[in-house]
Amino acid sequence: QLQLVESGGGLVQPGGSLRLSCAASGFTLDSYAVAWFRQAPGKGREGVSCIRRSRVFLPNDPNYADSVKGRFTISRDNDKKTVSLQISSLKPEDTGVYYCAAKAAFRSDPDCRLIESEYYRWGQGTQVTVSS
Repeated sequence: QLQLVESGGGLVQPGGSLRLSCAASGFTLDSYAVAWFRQAPGKGREGVSCIRRSRVFLPNDPNYADSVKGRFTISRDNDKKTVSLQISSLKPEDTGVYYCAAKAAFRSDPDCRLIESEYYRWGQGTQVTVSS
């Protein structure tokens, strides 16, 4: 069964950090662009960050929403076959369910985009709560 599984969410105080992880089951993420989306209570889902498919000797060109630039870092761990999202300097407005999403991509594809409809493999989400 092809699926994505997120982990690493939890309750953290403002200013704290978490590391979210996205792992694939039944396929590998190397040839997929991967994105993180989040959904706050009572709001729609928004794109947070994405990263291109793996490309040997070429950068992954991550993309970030303005609201998280400088605080969130997306990266690939090719050994563990996961994509992680390091979230730091957390604010209460970062609270929500964080989803990992993936789409097959070519090496020649342009930079990834935070457009929900482009991604067709989704995880179940992991809850992040920022509260004192």
